[in-house]
Amino acid sequence: MPQLSLSSLGLWPMAASPWLLLLLVGASWLLARILAWTYTFYDNCRRLRCFPQPLKRNWFLGHLGLVTPTEQGMRVLTQLVATYPQGFKVWMGPIFPVIRFCHPNIIRSVINASAAIVPKDKVFYSFLKPWLGDGLLLSAGEKWSRHRRMLTPAFHFNILKPYMKIFNESVNIMHAKWQLLASEGSARLDMFEHISLMTLDSLQKCVFSFDSHCQEKPSEYIAAILELSALVTKRHQQILLYIDFLYYLTHDGQRFRRACRLVHDFTDAVIQERRRTLPSQGVDDFLQAKAKSKTLDFIDVLLLSKDEDGKKLSDEDIRAEADTFMFEGHDTTASGLSWVLYHLAKHPEYQERCRQEVQELLKDREPKEIEWDDLAHLPFLTMCMKESLRLHPPVPAVSRCCTQDIVLPDGRVIPKGIICLISVFGTHHNPAVWPDPEGFDQENPTSSPLAFIPFSAGPRNCIGQAFAMAEMKVVLGLTLLRFRVLPDHTEPRRKPELVLRAEGGLWLRVEPLS
Repeated sequence: MPQLSLSSLGLWPMAASPWLLLLLVGASWLLARILAWTYTFYDNCRRLRCFPQPLKRNWFLGHLGLVTPTEQGMRVLTQLVATYPQGFKVWMGPIFPVIRFCHPNIIRSVINASAAIVPKDKVFYSFLKPWLGDGLLLSAGEKWSRHRRMLTPAFHFNILKPYMKIFNESVNIMHAKWQLLASEGSARLDMFEHISLMTLDSLQKCVFSFDSHCQEKPSEYIAAILELSALVTKRHQQILLYIDFLYYLTHDGQRFRRACRLVHDFTDAVIQERRRTLPSQGVDDFLQAKAKSKTLDFIDVLLLSKDEDGKKLSDEDIRAEADTFMFEGHDTTASGLSWVLYHLAKHPEYQERCRQEVQELLKDREPKEIEWDDLAHLPFLTMCMKESLRLHPPVPAVSRCCTQDIVLPDGRVIPKGIICLISVFGTHHNPAVWPDPEGFDQENPTSSPLAFIPFSAGPRNCIGQAFAMAEMKVVLGLTLLRFRVLPDHTEPRRKPELVLRAEGGLWLRVEPLS
């Protein structure tokens, strides 16, 4: 049998030393990395001892599976918040610590820190990247700061005012469907299904000035957005598919790619069409024409936006922001509206008081439409909405990754590189913060502004909260004006996904009012 030797490989003794040196350097680098990671891990473990933790399931799983995305998991979280009102540490497996905060005094240090110090954590949000790109939700650093400054004018009340007409029209279409379904007295409806379509209908008109009639007939674009949301949620529960290479080999991964392509093609087509209109018409003529129709949509604002140096957003940036707004704007608003209708169905005395408030506001008006100036004259309805957002926040938690040590008010330190989960749900249900954390009390008092954070807070708070609140008031006000909402025979079971949903849908009965 022929014997292998250095000479047969072309590596004479003089040539062997560089190969051995390269191997030695590589092994030394790898060993140094392992030692550095090990030191950092044990140092973090030592520094994190000041944060309490519940009992682990075992050494390997840590606390995985302790708080599941189910009704039972939400009850476990409520108990943990009562036991650890300042917050607690959990281990996602043997080596991955996460700190959950649920008290306004503690979250202040994290939520008010600059976006550069506590950017959004990539682990929890990375699955959205192929769909949403570098929009406000996922971008970081200087790019996020620049885009935030450029997009802020898009949510000025002068831009939002004309959207009120769209909100009224979209809810009228939904109510016409409800009237038909309840023609024999009452109808049992899944609020999430109907309201999600209505919010998508509104958003498509506000963002693109495009009417797909999605509430009345199927729309490929709307179906793709709903499919993408469902696929991202499903992937979060499949740890092996966190690896992109494996995920895109699966049937779900291929569906995700197809839906992304469809959504991107639609947005790109609108942007290109609008770009062709601008040069031929001129910016001033374009704005005058828009002013006459009283609608400057989101794409218009993005196309006309400039930063301090006069630079505009690229087509890719505009697509990312438009897709982000469509994603963030439909599910969160639908969740908020569905749960407030549930609470008012459970508390008919509050529902009737809200209805009387709307009736009084619109008593001499025809057609019955809620206008921008009316929003400030619905105080009781607004209080009920806010209490529902406290009990059922559309986004139950937001995550941040510390890029440097964060010192808390009590002197404890969150080490650099640790992921913090700001539990919006936990903060809203904290008995150390709220006198009646589980009760629906529209006048529930609290002393801290950070005790109520359904739209997050600090530099990375929700840029579209005025848009969302305006739409919610219009939809809720007109719904109570036209329908009596009654509880279903089955109690909904909470299901936290990308937003707080109900397992199997949130079913309520509606009765038309004469």
